[in-house]
Amino acid sequence: MNNLILWPSRLRCAAVLLALFATGCSSLLPKPVATPTFYTLDGVRDTRPAPPRAAASNPAPTLLVNPSHAAPGFDSQHIVYVRVAHQLEHFAHSEWVDTPARMLAPLMMAALEGTGAFRAVVPPASGIAGDLRLDTEVLRLQQEFGGGPSSVRFTLRATLADNATRRVISSREFDASVGAGSNDPYGGVVAANRAVQQVMQQLASYCSEEAVRWPAGLVNAVRRPP
Repeated sequence: MNNLILWPSRLRCAAVLLALFATGCSSLLPKPVATPTFYTLDGVRDTRPAPPRAAASNPAPTLLVNPSHAAPGFDSQHIVYVRVAHQLEHFAHSEWVDTPARMLAPLMMAALEGTGAFRAVVPPASGIAGDLRLDTEVLRLQQEFGGGPSSVRFTLRATLADNATRRVISSREFDASVGAGSNDPYGGVVAANRAVQQVMQQLASYCSEEAVRWPAGLVNAVRRPP
């Protein structure tokens, strides 16, 4: 009889011990690592057409587009944000699929080709020397928080040079700031894409205007390096 009375108590003790054992084992297991979410910079819209050339006999130049570079702090896949001036931070679980500088390459090519101002727009891998050379640098691409709605600022420096003589023709900085729809990484990514689109349009307009002014006597047929 005494054994029958003690049996439920023993079951309860065993259940408690099993629960404590299971809890202890689970605490020894490695914690799951949060996987990052990856975002992209996408296509270009509403590229402005090139203004008409001064003379029909003046051929359009070929433009060589070098890979873009980035200022320190913006040369990684981190999505950068700023809360305090001069202090760069990045989101822990949100990243670009590639560095912004490398993602810009197809966007620039598409924007420049869309102007119709050039005989051809080519990368260095094409082996074509070209008449003009475009060098670019990402100076900033950051989501800025200042107590209210955040915004994304994108700044790009562009330099056009005579590819044969290496003489710089002109250099300009393009800047766009777009309000984010939400104060989180996704809101910043959407605003970043809009800012990049605006700067690509500014860059395309700038390059097409320089192409129009390009002297006819200095424009040759497509040249290949010796």
